[in-house]
Amino acid sequence: MNKTKVALSALALAMGVGMGGAANAATNTPPTLTPEEFDQAKSMYFQRCAGCHGVLRKGATGKSLMPEETLKKGTKRLSRIIELGTEGGMNNFDDIFSKEEIDLLAKYIQLEPPVPPEMSLAMMKERTKTYVEPKDYPTKPMHGRNWENFFVVIERDAGLAAIVDGDKHEIVAHIDTGYAVHVIKGTEHHKVDEAKDVGRFWYTIGRDGKVNKIDLWQTPDKMLVAETQMAYDARDIAVSGDGKYVIAGGYWPPHFVIMDAETLEPLKVVSSRGINVDGEYVEESRVAAIYTTPNEPTWIVAIKELGQMWQVDYSDIDNLRIDQMDTAKFLHDGFFDPTGRYFQIAANASNKMVVVDTKERKLEKMIDVASLPHPGPGANWVDKECGPVGGTTHLGIGEVSVWGNDPMGNPDQAWKLCYTVETDGAGVFIRTHPTSQYVWADQLKHPEPEIQQSVQVFDKDTREIVKTIRVTEEPGKAALHMEFNQDGTEVWVSVWNRSDNKNPTGEIVVYDAKTLEEKTRIKGLTTPTGKFNVYNRANHKT
Repeated sequence: MNKTKVALSALALAMGVGMGGAANAATNTPPTLTPEEFDQAKSMYFQRCAGCHGVLRKGATGKSLMPEETLKKGTKRLSRIIELGTEGGMNNFDDIFSKEEIDLLAKYIQLEPPVPPEMSLAMMKERTKTYVEPKDYPTKPMHGRNWENFFVVIERDAGLAAIVDGDKHEIVAHIDTGYAVHVIKGTEHHKVDEAKDVGRFWYTIGRDGKVNKIDLWQTPDKMLVAETQMAYDARDIAVSGDGKYVIAGGYWPPHFVIMDAETLEPLKVVSSRGINVDGEYVEESRVAAIYTTPNEPTWIVAIKELGQMWQVDYSDIDNLRIDQMDTAKFLHDGFFDPTGRYFQIAANASNKMVVVDTKERKLEKMIDVASLPHPGPGANWVDKECGPVGGTTHLGIGEVSVWGNDPMGNPDQAWKLCYTVETDGAGVFIRTHPTSQYVWADQLKHPEPEIQQSVQVFDKDTREIVKTIRVTEEPGKAALHMEFNQDGTEVWVSVWNRSDNKNPTGEIVVYDAKTLEEKTRIKGLTTPTGKFNVYNRANHKT
């Protein structure tokens, strides 16, 4: 059995054991699990289900899985849903879990969910470690590589981040990051920070709430310089524009934490529990996307279940100013327009793209789009008719929605749907580059292997799909997440292997960005997911 499927996470260990009573299916009687089975199922749920359905199982992007709902369906029907997925965007898990594991998970979600503990600032400080003192950081790169064209790659199921040389197409290092890193972000090029080492430091956030600081100037054995843990379950992280602070957001406990960017010492905790846009108190109000505003001394923080965007001013963290904006549920991920003023974020359950004006610190607009928008890191480009535009894929339908996002130069087109592109399957990520004629979209959410293993490319001018690329044909593998190299001449696509990390059969496939032909494959990776090019991310090249 894959040890990833049964290894208990920090959250699963922290959540108490509770077993249901007597037997079985759609009888409204909870099934029985042994303590060992309960712990195994709890870990599986945390690893694969909690992100959409919530730790407390009250639902968000995914439906509520409280016992009053699941007992009506019973074990057999629930197992079938888990096995095959749904047309609404839920993954099929038959290539991840065994039949026995699927049945176990189906029984678990008919039981009352255990409530995990809180995490105090003192606990976080106890979990903070320094491996290289800031005073010992090198003053120049300690290797002869072009570090600005490095890719920082998430190896999800191995608990690693890989550093890959974008010039030589070779792996430089595998860095131990803890369970299932979700996002990695680096220092950015802001008006307040013109340093030569922008993009040097990178910060990871994992599903276990573990934060790591990576120094790309170090030799591979010393790149991990510090770590801490700020939650049991987390999703996003960002660095302040002045480079002084790091902020990370928790799914559980629902809070965000501000840390010293040099040492990762936790400095301040702010709860995200509160009253949602419908006037209801939400206990599990999770922090989703966090981004540094390019033009203001603030972070933009998405409070998922509240349907609120919070703009957090870090210029005085002792007297923290937070501007709260009511928007729509459930907020997930987003990206800035080319000017860095407007943040565009998906509200999954509302089928909207929410636009926030970070200069005025207010809601600008909400754009109606298709089912369950999910732009990932997003994409901006220029359309011949609508001018500057942004785009998103969708979890619920094979479609790319494109809207105008230039209120100054093209006010008649701003924040209106410009056009849509029909794709073969629902997707998770969309990406382009200023030098490229094309926009790339994956189709990870489609259950058919042929579609799930392909990405589609459409032309910015014709708005037509010019090529469907079958990235892999190996059973159990999927294609996802595109990223351009430093100069925009290559596009890197992940092949997600979903296999034991002792046998790292995942890879990155490198394509020529102009001809769309395959150039090479970088092998030896485990479930490579997000790939972040240092130069492009530091300089907001989308």
